[in-house]
Amino acid sequence: QVQLVESGGGLVQPGGSLTLSCAASGSIFSIDSMGWYRQAPGKQRELVATTTAVGSTNYADSVKGRFTISRDNAKNTVYLQMNSLKPEDTAVYYCKVIARRVLGPQLDYWGQGTQVTVSS
Repeated sequence: QVQLVESGGGLVQPGGSLTLSCAASGSIFSIDSMGWYRQAPGKQRELVATTTAVGSTNYADSVKGRFTISRDNAKNTVYLQMNSLKPEDTAVYYCKVIARRVLGPQLDYWGQGTQVTVSS
């Protein structure tokens, strides 16, 4: 089993900041990619940011320049630093990990989500 535990969500005013974290645990052989997706009320889930094991990153245009994704490979943890938050950023944020279990194939794993609300 691979488990993802998310934390860091909450209520913040426009222009404020939050940092999300997602820690993966279990019988993991390797993690190939870690990232964040979000789903706002009434909208489809969308990619926010991803990072690979070698450190490459990509971001949605809507968050580029405001959000920063990083990872700590020793802790199997990915972070999302969110600055200059806007009401449009309000959503449930989900961690996604592409990983291999010991003696297993590459699979996608999802966290349970953490609510981020940006409101005055």
